[in-house]
Amino acid sequence: MNSAQTVLTPAWSDRQHVDLISEAVDGALKGTGLRIEDVDFVIDSGSDFLDGRSISNCGFLGAMGAHHKEESRVEEDGLWSLSYAHDKIAGGSAKVGLVIAYSKPSESDVRNFWTGLLEPFLQRPVGLDQFSAAGLYAQRYLATAGLKVDDLSAVSRRAWELAVANPYVDVAEVPTDQAFWNDAVSTPLRASDLARPVDGAVAVLLAGADVADQVTSTPVWLTGLGSAIDQHFLAAREPDTLPACEAAARTALRMAGVDDVRSFDLAEVSATSTVGELMVLEALGLADPHRGLDAYAGATAVNQSGGALPADVIMATGLVRLHEAASRLANRTGYESPGATSALVHGTGGFAMQNHCVVTMEVAS
Repeated sequence: MNSAQTVLTPAWSDRQHVDLISEAVDGALKGTGLRIEDVDFVIDSGSDFLDGRSISNCGFLGAMGAHHKEESRVEEDGLWSLSYAHDKIAGGSAKVGLVIAYSKPSESDVRNFWTGLLEPFLQRPVGLDQFSAAGLYAQRYLATAGLKVDDLSAVSRRAWELAVANPYVDVAEVPTDQAFWNDAVSTPLRASDLARPVDGAVAVLLAGADVADQVTSTPVWLTGLGSAIDQHFLAAREPDTLPACEAAARTALRMAGVDDVRSFDLAEVSATSTVGELMVLEALGLADPHRGLDAYAGATAVNQSGGALPADVIMATGLVRLHEAASRLANRTGYESPGATSALVHGTGGFAMQNHCVVTMEVAS
């Protein structure tokens, strides 16, 4: 497996979707000895709504290298596309697949995108949106966990500090605007507690064992995959836990034959808010219930990339997390993580983190 991504920035005003996709695809193929002709199929993740036109992927097929190939679109985070590609290769119908995820939320109204996912008769008319939903979750979580909103700043500051050190996230320094850290946006959450939408693309080259062994002496292997979906109605969901994330993790760990989730060296997880990230860490088993803050001091290195809070590439964030983890397992230049041989990757989608996908990976030590 090989992968590449573009720089993630709030607005690529001088580059189009095809430019970002081409850069990611070229990077994924580079150094593998494989050409686009060797790729059997392409699966991409994107959103017609964010792209501003129906069947928008048809305009990007050339950039994706999908001309005269089998191509499929998954209107969900790229981690689901990766699962689809894995199943095709594992089932024997192909040997090499290319998975691509991308978006330019700077060209769309992100609030309308998330609100458009809501049921239109009972939920959408009351003004529910992704901000108010995150605030409702946060109020319930903080009350149950016995935390204050100021405790969440440790999650956000850590994420932004790590993002500053990540050359693929466009941020020069940790924000210093006091309003960013102190003014409520969706009570009790502040702007610092909410993920920042960014433009970008990521591509992952996936191959069967016979091809992978020819490409590299230290391939990164997918060992487990799982996904699950929660209740659509927000009021029907658990108030301070993510059972769908727990179910996805159980499936992936069972497939990987792993009993102790805290045995993973690395974890890259997605979330749309600081509270969401804590709930994900708990659902995955990397921290006890309502003790998500403890995960950052655990044996598993969490979100060394900075995670999704400073850079949320809607439709691609989970696949970016996989690229970051795989790069560290492969010990690529700039991603050196000596001794790391296993990783847990998480992606989320749907309104208020309704859907969850978990992937486990390892590299021979």
